[in-house]
Amino acid sequence: MMPLLGGYCARFAVKLAFASDTLSIAVMEIVDNGVMYVIPGAMEAGLTEPLFWGSLATSLLLAGIAAFPLPMADFTR
Repeated sequence: MMPLLGGYCARFAVKLAFASDTLSIAVMEIVDNGVMYVIPGAMEAGLTEPLFWGSLATSLLLAGIAAFPLPMADFTR
C-alpha cells in the first residue's frame, strides 16, 4: 500500500488496496479450487501423497498466473 500513499490520500489508498486484494484472492481461490476439482483424486489425496503436492503446486501456479494482472487494474475510475 505504501506506493499508493504517494499519489492518494490514506483513506482512498486503503480502499484501493482492499479492492484489489479482495478481487485477486477471489480469482485465486476460484482457479485453485477448480483445478483441484478437475485433477482426478486430488481432493481425496493425503498429505503424504505426491498427487496432493503436485496438484496443489499446479493449481497455485495457475491461480497465481490468473490473478497476477488484477492488482494492476485501474480501480480509480
